[in-house]
Amino acid sequence: MNTPHVVVVMGVAGTGKTTIGPLLAARLGVPYAEGDDFHPQANIARMSAGTPLTDEDRLPWLDAIGAWAHGRAGLGGVVSCSALKRSYRDRLRAAAPGVVFVHLTGDRALIEDRMSHRQGHFMPTALLDSQFATLQPLAADEAGVGVDVAGDPEEITERAAHALRDLPEPVQ
Repeated sequence: MNTPHVVVVMGVAGTGKTTIGPLLAARLGVPYAEGDDFHPQANIARMSAGTPLTDEDRLPWLDAIGAWAHGRAGLGGVVSCSALKRSYRDRLRAAAPGVVFVHLTGDRALIEDRMSHRQGHFMPTALLDSQFATLQPLAADEAGVGVDVAGDPEEITERAAHALRDLPEPVQ
């Protein structure tokens, strides 16, 4: 990649967005932003109580992430964001047209196992079914790549970095 992409590391809870995101950013030599930090407190309270967010709940969160991505256009960056629906990704692209997605994918049992061993995260495993039900994988016309989460974080990061090399230069 000659011009740094702004990369959204996406996927259901437990796929490793918060682990892979910083590793990928370091690998690409760009800043990382934790998508969960963009949630308003009301969203965190809802998820902590086991209540899935509505599309309306997500709009301020997506707009904040989109603003960050827009500010990194031409400079590069990595941000984690579940971006489960096409409409969410479209909203991010509206704010930052050159954004590309790394969709972390994997076996549900593996993801649930990883979630059950996390400490200090507000997303309970009980919401995993709603995440999978909501997920709309990247479509052929969306700039991005799918990356399997089997293996250790370094292997996953290597697969993601390699897949990103084949993407066209970002639109500014």
